[in-house]
Amino acid sequence: MTRYTHTKSALAAVMLVSFIGTVGIALPYPILAPYFLDPASSPALTQYAGIHPKILLGIILALYPLGLLIGGSFIGALSDLYGRKRVLSITLAIAAIAYLGTVWALIEESFMAFALMRLVTGICEGNISIARAIAVDLHPAIDRKRSLSLVFAATYAGWLVGPIAGGYLMPFGVHAAFEAAAITVLVCLLVVWWGLDADTTAPQPGHWLKSLKENNSIGLLKDPSIRPLIVFHFIFSLALNTFYEYFPLWLVEAFGYGPQAIAWLSVSLSLTMIITSAFWVGWLSRFGTERQIILACVVILGIATGLLPLSAAWLCLLLFMLMGATIALENGIFPAFMSTHFGHYGQGRIMGLLTTNFCLANVIMAVVGALLALLGGTWVMFCAAGLFLLAGLWLVLRTQ
Repeated sequence: MTRYTHTKSALAAVMLVSFIGTVGIALPYPILAPYFLDPASSPALTQYAGIHPKILLGIILALYPLGLLIGGSFIGALSDLYGRKRVLSITLAIAAIAYLGTVWALIEESFMAFALMRLVTGICEGNISIARAIAVDLHPAIDRKRSLSLVFAATYAGWLVGPIAGGYLMPFGVHAAFEAAAITVLVCLLVVWWGLDADTTAPQPGHWLKSLKENNSIGLLKDPSIRPLIVFHFIFSLALNTFYEYFPLWLVEAFGYGPQAIAWLSVSLSLTMIITSAFWVGWLSRFGTERQIILACVVILGIATGLLPLSAAWLCLLLFMLMGATIALENGIFPAFMSTHFGHYGQGRIMGLLTTNFCLANVIMAVVGALLALLGGTWVMFCAAGLFLLAGLWLVLRTQ
């Protein structure tokens, strides 16, 4: 593990990388749906092989989290073996090339190239596990809960700023968002070189593929003490992704909300998450053990999500703010808990496993939630509530 001589500079660099990187990830999202569903856009790309544009859009949207799922399973582990700065720099450089490759695919109107570049970008963006591992490495100079919470706050801020910036770039053409994303990733690369100490981890002897096979994040599931906690995190991630992906649908059905009203509720959720992560996680964590706080979080989320379909519009705003604070608290506590108890396996492997778990849940709920949505957005919200409460029940019955 690299020892950082300037811990505050390292934390600032990781926060900046998390923020800028997330902005780059989120930039294209507001423009993909309008681009694919616009009959005037490139037919060679958006109507590839005579396939319906909505199906092609679904494929493109699924490839990025699939890439994250793949990348999260090994990139964090690679940083344990070959050094945080080295692996982070390489993946950032490849991501920048992939974004530029996406621009080329748009110019050439090649759907297959576009799809491949989105997959490669997703794999490389699995390096978010490295950023979180670095935050944990700073302990005890900076408490791991504090550092992780600040990194998550920067990530939430990126998800808030990115889509807004992407929307404003749309008038300049669909390629503009991907060009801007490439620039943000290159800025991240410069920040890494400026803000992080050189790696002190000596590259492991032998072929890197062999090392990776023996030390990837998925291999941690062989430990029987980790498995129940990962199952809990998986159920929690299913619930969270169900809520994230389908609350806009429910708002449209329940209140007839348009894009602006949905955006403002999303902003309230994100701002509460940012403020809680930046200022309140450390203080709130004093009110119980880590396990007690994690349990309280999932129970509160289950109750709040279940109340949404039964609430008036004004109450939904308060519930969204409560949920934002609770999500931020859980995201600050649980990774720190896993780091404390299983960090001896390698912080990159642990953070990579959590990233993989979340992305797998994202992919599953994109499909299952879509089928459930046929019954109506209300049932999707009740499903999310049930999954939150199921996660709490699992935590009580199957973990110690």
